[in-house]
Amino acid sequence: MEYDRKSAVSSFYGGRRSSVDALNNDFPPPGPPGGRTRADSASSFYGANRASRADPYDATPSAGYNRTSYFDAGRAEPVNFNRPVMDEEAQAEPAWDVYADFNNAGPRYSTAFGIADKGYRQVPSPTPYSHDGTSYAKLSTPTVGAEEPATPGNVEMITVPALGPEWKADELRNMSKKAKREEKLEEVATKWKQWKRGQRGLCGKYFTRRFTAWFVFFLCCAIAIVLAFTIPRVPGFSVNSQEPLSPATKPFNESIPVAFPRAPTNFSFPAEMKLQADTGSNFLPLTFENIHGTVLDLQTSRQVATGDTGKLTVPAKQFPIITLPLNFSYVATNDSDQTWNNWYNGCRNKAVYTDGKRPVVQFRLILDMDIAGLIGKKSTSTDVNNAACPVELPANAP
Repeated sequence: MEYDRKSAVSSFYGGRRSSVDALNNDFPPPGPPGGRTRADSASSFYGANRASRADPYDATPSAGYNRTSYFDAGRAEPVNFNRPVMDEEAQAEPAWDVYADFNNAGPRYSTAFGIADKGYRQVPSPTPYSHDGTSYAKLSTPTVGAEEPATPGNVEMITVPALGPEWKADELRNMSKKAKREEKLEEVATKWKQWKRGQRGLCGKYFTRRFTAWFVFFLCCAIAIVLAFTIPRVPGFSVNSQEPLSPATKPFNESIPVAFPRAPTNFSFPAEMKLQADTGSNFLPLTFENIHGTVLDLQTSRQVATGDTGKLTVPAKQFPIITLPLNFSYVATNDSDQTWNNWYNGCRNKAVYTDGKRPVVQFRLILDMDIAGLIGKKSTSTDVNNAACPVELPANAP
């Protein structure tokens, strides 16, 4: 084990320096005893009048702790209260210009191409300050149209790079309506692809593709169930077989006269028809905007009567009776017209016939129904072969 290294390198412990130690190779060997005394920072530790332990041969008392022990104080000069006068070189030194590098007017450290400008060209201040401190110096600006006097001093020429195009071609295209429309379409297409992949929803994170599929399925089921109960059905009708045509009641019978003249050949009379509706397939009351009836002669297919019920409402799951008023009216060329003769013979008085029975009338009834809740008109028809005429002419009728 080597001796303590600290005792060989530190002068505090009084050890002698060894030339073998690598840490002390840069230091010169100790001088003779008569040389300059070495100032030691540790001298003040043992007292101001005590010799330093770093050099056992130095018996001269040190000055203790002083300001020259750590740094060089420099040359001591007398105090001069007069303002120092600057030499010509210092006065001629130009001021530092912050704009020099940007104005391309700074010192050129390269002498390539024969350029060796090493000085600044100072930019004149727009508002130069007066040295007397009272006011700002007036800035001399030439008037428009006036001729500028020649300036003997350095004139600053600011180099501005040439301006390029304000917008690029792709930037101009992106600002057009066509580009914006294409961008919107592309964005919509991207969102549609993300929705089909299940990466996003229609409303943020909601209504993804899977959720939308189930939602539409249950919505369709609910709509189908609601429509099954609310959509009206076309009812069925049946005619009273005992009395298909009945005499009209007031006030309808008062508005149409009973007449069968031969010249001019025509006939007219009021009548009513009792219809039984079947609303068993409906779950809600059924509303008719109108029921229009048309009566055609079964043998000649000529129209002999029309009628309308107007707006009415019938209950569901029942067999209500609907009265259809009919206005029989027909015009023929002469009394040999078959349609006129069919209805004239059926409505004559019973006394004219020997057996007291009038011939029956045959007709076809066509119903056109305008039902609330259904699009268009629905039609149905039935044939009546044994109907009695609802009116009876006098025995002396021609």
